[in-house]
Amino acid sequence: MAATVRRQRPRRLACWALMTVLLADLLALSDTLAVMSVDLGSESMKVAIVKPGVPMEIVLNKESRRKTPVTVTLKENERFFGDSAASMAIKNPKATLRYFQHLLGKQENNPHVALYKARFPEHELGFDPQRQTVYFQISPQLQFSPEEVLSMLLNYSRSLAEDFAEQPIKDAVITVPAFFNQAERRAVLQAARMAGLKVLQLINDNTATALSYGVFRRKDINSTAQNIMFYDMGSGSTVCTIVTYQTVKTKDAGIQPQLQIRGVGFDRTLGGLEMELRLREHLARLFNEQRKGQRAKDVRENPRAMAKLLREANRLKTVLSANADHMAQIEGLMDDVDFKAKVTRAEFEELCADLFERVPGPVQQALQSAEMKLDEIEQVILVGGATRVPKVQEVLLKAVGKEELGKNINADEAAAMGAVYQAAALSKAFKVKPFVVRDAVIYPILVEFTREVEEETGVRSLKHNKRVLFSRMGPYPQRKVITFNRYSHDFNFHINYGDLGFLGPEDLRVFGSQNLTTVKLKGVGESFKKYPDYESKGIKAHFNLDESGVLSLDRVESVFETLVEDSPEEESTLTKLGNTISSLFGGGSTPDTKENGTDTVQEEEEGPAEGSKDEPGEQAELKEEAEAPAEDTSSPPPPEAKGAAAPEGEKAAEKDGGDKPEAQKPSEKREAGSEGAPPAPEEEKKQKPARKQRMVEEIGVELVVLDLPDLPEDQLARSAQKLQDLTLRDLQKQEREKAANSLEAFIFETQDKLYQPEYQEVSTEEQREDISGKLSATSTWLEDEGFGATTAMLKEKLAELRKLCHGLFFRVEERKKWPERLSALDNLLNHSSMFLKGARLIPEMDQIFTEVEMTTLEKIINETWAWKNTTVAEQAKLPATEKPVLLSKDIEAKMAALDREVQYLLNKAKFAKPRPRPRDKNGTRAEAPLNASTSDQSEKVIPPPGQTEDTKPIPEPEKETAGPEAADSEPLELGGPAAESEQKEHLEQPTGQKRTLKNDEL
Repeated sequence: MAATVRRQRPRRLACWALMTVLLADLLALSDTLAVMSVDLGSESMKVAIVKPGVPMEIVLNKESRRKTPVTVTLKENERFFGDSAASMAIKNPKATLRYFQHLLGKQENNPHVALYKARFPEHELGFDPQRQTVYFQISPQLQFSPEEVLSMLLNYSRSLAEDFAEQPIKDAVITVPAFFNQAERRAVLQAARMAGLKVLQLINDNTATALSYGVFRRKDINSTAQNIMFYDMGSGSTVCTIVTYQTVKTKDAGIQPQLQIRGVGFDRTLGGLEMELRLREHLARLFNEQRKGQRAKDVRENPRAMAKLLREANRLKTVLSANADHMAQIEGLMDDVDFKAKVTRAEFEELCADLFERVPGPVQQALQSAEMKLDEIEQVILVGGATRVPKVQEVLLKAVGKEELGKNINADEAAAMGAVYQAAALSKAFKVKPFVVRDAVIYPILVEFTREVEEETGVRSLKHNKRVLFSRMGPYPQRKVITFNRYSHDFNFHINYGDLGFLGPEDLRVFGSQNLTTVKLKGVGESFKKYPDYESKGIKAHFNLDESGVLSLDRVESVFETLVEDSPEEESTLTKLGNTISSLFGGGSTPDTKENGTDTVQEEEEGPAEGSKDEPGEQAELKEEAEAPAEDTSSPPPPEAKGAAAPEGEKAAEKDGGDKPEAQKPSEKREAGSEGAPPAPEEEKKQKPARKQRMVEEIGVELVVLDLPDLPEDQLARSAQKLQDLTLRDLQKQEREKAANSLEAFIFETQDKLYQPEYQEVSTEEQREDISGKLSATSTWLEDEGFGATTAMLKEKLAELRKLCHGLFFRVEERKKWPERLSALDNLLNHSSMFLKGARLIPEMDQIFTEVEMTTLEKIINETWAWKNTTVAEQAKLPATEKPVLLSKDIEAKMAALDREVQYLLNKAKFAKPRPRPRDKNGTRAEAPLNASTSDQSEKVIPPPGQTEDTKPIPEPEKETAGPEAADSEPLELGGPAAESEQKEHLEQPTGQKRTLKNDEL
């Protein structure tokens, strides 16, 4: 019995653990009832939300527009966002920041920084020596990094979403360009952290667009692969993506649709902005030619004039997409001189001829990375605002060789809708139909390390090794484990980008540092000293490329194994508990295992100088993950690369525990089998006396970031606090503006009311003059000194004026309420009197009300009549300018007291039981009353005890409502339509007999 109890205890503890997890999930649901997505474009952003009862919906901004300009104006004492900031770009171009995302994750020597300075010379960029990055120098006191500016915009987008959803929101999915590298992605995550947003995922905008396309065409996806090309030309860049749609069999949800990114090509600077800048330069040249000979300054030296020209160029580009020519005109462009010039589409296309030649470039890159041909592409779909330019469509159509281009997707909102669908799928508060998303790695990542090798006897040399960690176009999210077999002391290794030969020389310069991180391991030698009798299985480094495409090193472990005697004793309670919990949470599989990738062990140390995705071993691993995600397999390990000639000892180490997935190791197979299978017989135990025991020692890790240092924690906290202070200042400013507007509105409205007849009737000339004088004085104060007044002062002035006008407003409001209140009181009194009269007519034998109750009701009715007549008479004697004695609140109190008494009697009637009839000496019921009809007696209908058969409803006096609770007494209305219909329904029986009414059917 004791043994049985010990066996059940782990199961009981596991159930408690499961309940704790479920409870934590429920608590998390209460805080995440709405999620949002932010499609962060170069020129504008779209925000979408999902909340209970509201499916995917685009958020409208304060101007009721579906997209908001990505523009921030930063002044000394105020900030503007969106359309307000865009309008400030002309008044204050230096303080208005646009296209600042192009500076994210870039150091000062990056060509994009120089390009930004050339495009927007009005901005002063400072230099941060600690991170080698730039920041915006608005004034000597105001300076903000690109991450801080982006954080402000993300916080503003959340405020729009919260106003639209009418509830707090903290979970978000943010779109980023597919070509963002590790530094740029980390910069976006840091900006979101400053804004207090919990980022569920950074999703590539092309992936979000493909997801939106697939979700709304789920029925068209089948087991046959469909290859769709999305050509996305936005304001700042162009991305071409090849996506394969087909249904796949998943482990948990059965057959579900899947999208897989097969190829990606991009051009970082090809977009609508570059076209607008070409147009702006053309318009500036035309304006200078018109003023030639007037000794005027160059318009390019005037930031305000150039901001006006850029806005006109944006409008001109849009109009020329639908017209052959258009007149550009700006009033007061510079020095009060108007500008007017005609621009044709042919001139525009000539200005951007070299840009249009770059349109096919991303298509060729995408086909090359996908290793596909144009014949395999079923459809080319246009995405992004710049694809509306006719010349872009013409060149692209010729490049892809299709009959037409697909325009069956919302080019502006597709990415936002796909991102918010992913946000709902990742959130615990919603359940959506599964859609498997397999994104692709754009930039390969590898591990590099150097170690000593002995080529000849006594001759040692250094050998540099490279191992591909995540290959180009490989799927992610994905986890990888690399094992170092030849180290017994502390060492370093490097994480760098792989072969970036597909990028051109200029793109490589823009890309930045190709070195990611140097990893310094501490404690390797100590781990070997700690387990001298164990066999080393290497140093295992666990890497994770998460859903956001951000690489992280989870942990580094030193693994040892030894053979121990297999004890016949029972497993310990702790071991059983671990096995039981593992079985409850997925049969012992890794909790972090995703559908899109599984843990893969890559432990070889000898081989080619640099691996690629063409290596047989690597290709086999990726293929296995794609076909059977998150499933344990019993197949042999993938074959070694032909060029990977490792020493015999190292091969043996790999064979024992290296290249095999964790689930394939013999020792773990036995352990896994012992969880669900019955215990083996004694003979089998004797045949296997030894088993492998594994010991894991965690190794200390020091990371040195090489591409772009992250913001230190203290600086990150200071930035978050600075932004929070700015937000608080904005809220205080809004509150002050609201108080000033309320005071100004009260003054104007009250001055107007003083001339209305209803207000003049209840006030004297002196009272009106006094109020008017105070209003005029406050208005003068507001104009002269109000700009420096605090919120408290404005509220105090408003409170004084309201107190002064309270009596006037009170008298007018009371006179407006009298007719309605007095009419309702009269109706209630009439209905109560009729009810009392009907109650007194009930025969004594069937009476359910006591005399005290009816007397009390009669007394309240009489007192209410007397109060009403007396108060109305007194009010008639008072002048209209005096405080009234007839108050609406007193009328309501009298009605409530009377209605309460009537409701008491009605409720008593509802639940009253009929009294039994008295019996005569012979035991028979008393005779029917004399007024009973002959037909009733002849039919021998026996009435219920205590009720006479001649009871008839008392007709209702008038068809009027009896006060607020009249609906509650509808079943008891005397003689009303409801009572008549109910009587008819109950009296007309199918057998032709008639049934008498009970007391509660009156």
